[in-house]
Amino acid sequence: MNNRVVICGIDTANLPKITHKETIELIKLAKTGDEKAREQFLMSNMRLVLSIVQRFGNKKEAIDDIFQVGCIGLIKAMQNFNTEYNLRFSTYAVPMIIGEIRRYLRDNSAVRISRSIRDNAYKVLQARQALETGMDREASLEEIAATIDLSVKEVVYCLDAISDPVSIFDPVYHDDGDTVMVMDQLKDHKNIDENWLSNVNLSDAINKLSPREKEILMLRFFEGKTQIEVSREVGISQAQVSRLEKNAIADLQKNI
Repeated sequence: MNNRVVICGIDTANLPKITHKETIELIKLAKTGDEKAREQFLMSNMRLVLSIVQRFGNKKEAIDDIFQVGCIGLIKAMQNFNTEYNLRFSTYAVPMIIGEIRRYLRDNSAVRISRSIRDNAYKVLQARQALETGMDREASLEEIAATIDLSVKEVVYCLDAISDPVSIFDPVYHDDGDTVMVMDQLKDHKNIDENWLSNVNLSDAINKLSPREKEILMLRFFEGKTQIEVSREVGISQAQVSRLEKNAIADLQKNI
């Protein structure tokens, strides 16, 4: 019972086990339309699907959904397996099941990645795994790039492309009910509450000015014109522009 796993309502501890010879016979019978043989074969190979599904345990999709997709891959493998070859079924089925799951994850990804980039990303992962098998450290980006004849920039781009998007609501720390989410670690130094409130107050204060005062402040401080240029544009003297400008500024300070 230590290996008991229940997934999609199936208790893997009670699944039957069959030999290679029995596997071949069940496949032959299933292809003739024998539903009982087909069901027995599929149930006997659910452990194989589960072992593959566990490789994708870090994905955000529900593990039950991935398991069901893996079962579709198992059915396709059974239908296409040639019993005349001296080949174990698992050897043929594993890459087919993995391919079915990867297609599902690709098609259901929140971010669509081109096929060429995704294929290169899998080459990067395979190269990294192969390199790290014979060393006691992580393979560097330069080593991976040299192995598959890509630039370091392309390797980084491919790995970023297949990384799952992070939600701002994903938890990064949890302790006694106090959950810290990604959004709690982000800070906008520009649009902070103080700046937002200041902008609101300034907008309200400007709206209380007269149309002439608004026009003068716009010309002086947004368009950068001198008092003489403003006086010519609005048709009043420079002294009047200076007086209106000072009054407008005093009113803004008072209202803010």
